[in-house]
Amino acid sequence: MGKISKKLYKEDKNLMKLGVVGLPNVGKSTLFNAITHAGAECANYPFCTIEPNVGVVAVPDERLDKLAALYSSKKITPAVIEFVDIAGLVKGASRGEGLGNKFLSHIREVDAIVHVVRCFEDTNITHVDNRIDPVTDIETINLELILSDMEAVQNRMNKVKVQARGGADKKAAEEYAFLERLHAHLESEKPARTFPLSDGEEEFIKNCFLLTVKPVIYAANIKEDDMGKDENDLEFVNKVKDWAAQEGSEVLVICAKTEEELSQMEPEDKAVFMEEFGLGESGLDRLIKKSYALLGLISYLTAGEKETRAWTIVNGTKAPQAAGKIHTDFEKGFIRADVVNWEILVQLGSIAAAKEKGKVRSEGKDYIMQDGDVVEYYFNVSKSSK
Repeated sequence: MGKISKKLYKEDKNLMKLGVVGLPNVGKSTLFNAITHAGAECANYPFCTIEPNVGVVAVPDERLDKLAALYSSKKITPAVIEFVDIAGLVKGASRGEGLGNKFLSHIREVDAIVHVVRCFEDTNITHVDNRIDPVTDIETINLELILSDMEAVQNRMNKVKVQARGGADKKAAEEYAFLERLHAHLESEKPARTFPLSDGEEEFIKNCFLLTVKPVIYAANIKEDDMGKDENDLEFVNKVKDWAAQEGSEVLVICAKTEEELSQMEPEDKAVFMEEFGLGESGLDRLIKKSYALLGLISYLTAGEKETRAWTIVNGTKAPQAAGKIHTDFEKGFIRADVVNWEILVQLGSIAAAKEKGKVRSEGKDYIMQDGDVVEYYFNVSKSSK
């Protein structure tokens, strides 16, 4: 028995979709501006973001630049992530108050949630509840999502109940018993992602299309004065970490205001600023890495004179299915994949040298792709057309 699979609701696609959520005035639109340059309005009042703002950003990947230089590629195509800035939420959203219905429908469409939590005091920026308490903020949003999920589970129970009655339909009876346990779990104000599953029960929970099954990164938004301080010395951040640990979620400590300023700087000035504050990488880079790990994603690479490109796949994907990301014919007519690690390829200077050194492997249909594999696929056109 285990918790919800990381990839239960992850659609196999090359575009990951993250929903940026949070109570009004916690800094989520400021963070969204910083990471997408999409210019979502930031205002000191609730509901300034009424419709979701969407921004697609490239995943920073030094491997692409090095491979492109090696092949003199005319084009570089990185993997991308779609960020959706979703409208603010208040108590009662599950009953349609505030912009609750819009919020819940938009969050249903994303793969994972970036939950921005206010971890700073600022008398100039009002709080919807007139107090700063990150745990209460988290509980407010989580409870609204849980209430919505309870309704969804109850609706599913009503559908299955007739079939399950009397035990005539064994599978329906099993599902109904499962739903009763899941509903009780939600009723205790615990998200679905912490619900223990037995073998075969993932199908049951998937039928409910739940919100709280989605994996979460809590973005602890700190003030600029706290930049560079030991995270363990920040009281609000510690509260968020303690909460996240209880449900096995990730935490990213970030200053949205600083990230917004960084996004507007020239590359040289940005480098100096980051060095001055001891920032090894930007908040966006750290967010992407956590997001990939959260959803169990990796990237494999293709390289040539025409294009060097990153392809996002779920960790554990086999070679034919990975080939299908490029074109369905590649998967249907798959013969083999010639694979070499990107670092080895760059070190040796060419694919010919890598082959000469025996570093290029010929892999079959059972090969599990690894992060950083540089691949050339071979497939049978006539076979793929059948």
